[in-house]
Amino acid sequence: MIAELGGFLGLLALVLALSQGALGLVGGHRDDARLSAAAAAAAQACAVALLVSFAALIALFVRSDFSVAVVANNSHTFKPLIYKIAGVWGNHEGSMLLWCLISATFGAMMANLRGGISQGVWSRAVGIQGLVTAAALAYTLFLSSPFARLDPAPLQGGDLNPLLQDPALAIHPPMLYLGYVGMSAPFSLALGALIAGQVDQGWARAVRPWALAAWTFLTIGIALGSYWAYYELGWGGWWFWDPVENASFMPWLAAAALLHSAIVTERRGSLASWTILLAILAFGLALLGTFLVRSGVLTSVHAFAVDPRRGVAVLTMLAVALGAGLALYAWRAPSLARPAGFVAVSRDGALLANNLGLAVATGTVLVGTLYPLLVDAISNEIISVGPPYFNATFGPLMAAMFVILPFAPFLTWRKGDAAYAARQLWLAGAVAVAGLVAVALLWKGAFWVSIGVGLGLWLIVGAFTYVWKRWGQGGARTPARLLALPLAVWAMSLAHAGLGVMTIGAVAETGFRSEKSVRLAPGESTDFAGRTVKLLSVDQIEGPNYYGDRARLDVSLPGKAPQRAAPERRLYPAAGSGTSEVAILSDWTGDYYIALGEPSRTDGGQAGWTVRLYKNPLVHLIFVGALMMALGGVCAMTGLARARRRAPAPEPAAQGGAPQPVAAE
Repeated sequence: MIAELGGFLGLLALVLALSQGALGLVGGHRDDARLSAAAAAAAQACAVALLVSFAALIALFVRSDFSVAVVANNSHTFKPLIYKIAGVWGNHEGSMLLWCLISATFGAMMANLRGGISQGVWSRAVGIQGLVTAAALAYTLFLSSPFARLDPAPLQGGDLNPLLQDPALAIHPPMLYLGYVGMSAPFSLALGALIAGQVDQGWARAVRPWALAAWTFLTIGIALGSYWAYYELGWGGWWFWDPVENASFMPWLAAAALLHSAIVTERRGSLASWTILLAILAFGLALLGTFLVRSGVLTSVHAFAVDPRRGVAVLTMLAVALGAGLALYAWRAPSLARPAGFVAVSRDGALLANNLGLAVATGTVLVGTLYPLLVDAISNEIISVGPPYFNATFGPLMAAMFVILPFAPFLTWRKGDAAYAARQLWLAGAVAVAGLVAVALLWKGAFWVSIGVGLGLWLIVGAFTYVWKRWGQGGARTPARLLALPLAVWAMSLAHAGLGVMTIGAVAETGFRSEKSVRLAPGESTDFAGRTVKLLSVDQIEGPNYYGDRARLDVSLPGKAPQRAAPERRLYPAAGSGTSEVAILSDWTGDYYIALGEPSRTDGGQAGWTVRLYKNPLVHLIFVGALMMALGGVCAMTGLARARRRAPAPEPAAQGGAPQPVAAE
């Protein structure tokens, strides 16, 4: 009965989402507060129904009810509880139900958080969010039902993919979906504003928290996925420009551009139509990522191999959403008034340059991701677009943008003083040049690494130079005044400095990484990256739903006590596949990374094991930088929430309280 209850609540949620869509759009068109309130109530009821439906699916996994197909295919009696729960979203059907739940939750939150927009825009946005939820629900219930029964039911399940039985992968999908689906909120607000013909500063102020939340969740989700790939896949890499990695990275880039563009629209009224377009395209890229992962067109460790018919359905959703959004944009955008201009050397100009850089960078990633698929579809030729293409196109674009980034906070709106900004950033420039020269001299031939290190230092010192400047404005630099700085200052500085920290980690790991594969018998040792690695033994192990081999190794530096490392090879019988559990020894210089390979014969003919060794310099800075950027997003959301609480409530539209439209670019 639990499965039937979950399915019934899903259908109820579909009816409520359709009602939310109709009531919201009609209520906005008629300026009818009662219909708009009914749409808000439907949004909240839809979220509750889907929450209970999702809880029912969790209960089916926890109970190991193998009469339900998705449980039988993705769970196992002896699987640990955390992975039984993670199995709910570790498959296509369950993850789509989570997609629907998050969309409905954003709809319920939008219904409760009107912000400074008029009732007409708000009502239409809630309605459009309901239609987004309804489309995802119809796809899930009729093409990918997570509550479908099996008859007869198997005695045992097929287990979750062993690669997904990991704590980071238990958290990674929900974070990623919160970012993916979170982009539907700016999309709904953009279409609501276009239908109403109101793109105003209140709208830009209302859109920023949603874009910020989606960007922050995407940052966390991408970082967790990258860290999981680093320590779970056993090859020591953290990013490979995999098409599914790119599928989450493109909405992240678009969301970053949207955030900066919305700031200009809120402060100056400029770039309004560009902000609208970015909101539409960011959600379109999120749907494109959903299509790539679920259509079966890609073979990837991250992808769901599913029926191509489902891919056609997702592609239809993408076409309808983008088609409707772009048609509305083409209809309304030209009619918006034009603003007073600004000069290139201004904060407006710097943010516009940031937007253009991010937009072009997104385009290069999009071309590199889709081009092999198009060639395969047209000519049946399989080609690969890998790191060389992205390093040659994406890297220089980001480098140019990084040069401009620290200048923006020191420039005023409309017209800035470049000489003043340069004087404020002299220390950042000096540190960046010193770092660049030092790396170039110490490691000859590492030209691109030295450029990357210089840019990273430029971003870090430039970000905290702005904190120093703001700290000294209006009085002495005391600890109390430092803590009293606006959260927006900390948010921007942490995000920009985090980008610099991640850049240094990425170029150092890529440029100075070393590796070695060696065959060792117990008692034998090898030297690598200044350390001696000795294989003591390889023992058989058994876990709750796996068995395997665990190596015991001593890793020692000259004159120091050895460190113990214990990499493993695991086999999951139910799934019929295995994983490599690596050992990582970290210090301030980076990671010493050890993976246990296959049994093999040594050069002397002894029975031994293949051991793969990697030295990844400063790799931890990649993940520290991502954490700093996410923390910057949290600070920004907290600051916006505080500002919202302090701001007076908006007056009803009928009383003339609706914000007035402002010009688009």
